[in-house]
Amino acid sequence: MIRKKFRDNGLKAWLYLLPAILFLGVFMVYPLIDVFIYSFEEGYNSASQTYFGVGLYNYSYVLHDSYFLQAVKNTFLLVIITVPLSTGIALLISVGLSSIKPLRNLFQTIYFLPYVTNTLAVGLVFMILFKKTAYSDGLVNLLINWFGGGSVDFIDGPYWAKMFVLCFYTVWVVMPFKILILTSALSSVDPVYYNAARVDGTSGFRMFRKITLPMISPMIFYLVITGFIGAFKAYSDVVALFGTNLNAAEMNTIVGYVYDMLYGDSGGYPSYASAAAILLFAIVLTITCSNLLISSKKIHY
Repeated sequence: MIRKKFRDNGLKAWLYLLPAILFLGVFMVYPLIDVFIYSFEEGYNSASQTYFGVGLYNYSYVLHDSYFLQAVKNTFLLVIITVPLSTGIALLISVGLSSIKPLRNLFQTIYFLPYVTNTLAVGLVFMILFKKTAYSDGLVNLLINWFGGGSVDFIDGPYWAKMFVLCFYTVWVVMPFKILILTSALSSVDPVYYNAARVDGTSGFRMFRKITLPMISPMIFYLVITGFIGAFKAYSDVVALFGTNLNAAEMNTIVGYVYDMLYGDSGGYPSYASAAAILLFAIVLTITCSNLLISSKKIHY
C-alpha cells in the first residue's frame, strides 16, 4: 500500500513537471543539439539545407578570425571589469541602505529604476552624455573641461575610451538588481549574531567580515555567477552605444559576432555562427564550473 502510494505520488510529480520538461526540451535542449550539429557541417547552405563535409573547419575559421578574437577580447574585458566592480559597489550601497531607517523604501525604489528602464533608451542617453557632436562635446566632456582636462571622444575615439563607456554603462545597468538582492539578503541576517558580537566588543568592520559576508555569501555567489553569464551575453547594450557596425568600431562581443554571422553584413554563415555559439557555451560552462568548485570551499550555506 505504501509503495503504491509513493509510486502514485511520483507519477503525479512527473506529470506536474512535464510542461516544464517539454518547454526546456523544445526551446533549450533541441536548439543546443541542433547548433552543435551545425557547427561541424562545413559549407552549410541554409537555402538548400546542404553541406559538403563534416569536420572542424568552422571552429578553425572562427578561432583565426580577427573579428572573433576582437570580440573575445572585448567580452572578457567587460566581464573582468564589470562583474567584480558592480558587485562590490552594490554591496557597499546595500550596506548603506540597510543602516538607515528613514526613506529606506524610497531609496530602494530609486536605485531599482534603471533596471526597469528600456536598455536601448538608457544606451541612447549615455551616448548623448558622452558623444561629441558639431554643436557640443557632451556633458561629460564639459565636466572634464571644467576641471582643466581635454575633451575625449568616448563614442568614436580611442579604444580605451569606448571600453570605459561600455563598462560604466554596464555597471550602472546591472547594479539595481544586485542592490535589491543584497539588501534582501542583509535584512535576513539574524540580529542575534550582531548583538552577541557587540557584547564581546567586536568592531563594526570585523562584524561585517566575520558575520555579514559569510551569511550573505550565497547571494554574492549567485550574483557573481549570473553577472558572468549576463556579461558574456552582452550585445544590445553595445548596439545602443556604438550602433550596429560594431566590427568597424572594434567593440563587438561574442554574441554580436554570432548575430553578424547570421544576419549582419557578413551574414549567411550559420555554420560559423554555430561554432562561435558553441565556443561561447564552452567558455561560460567552464567559468561557471570553476566558480562552483571555488564556492564549495568559500560559501557558507
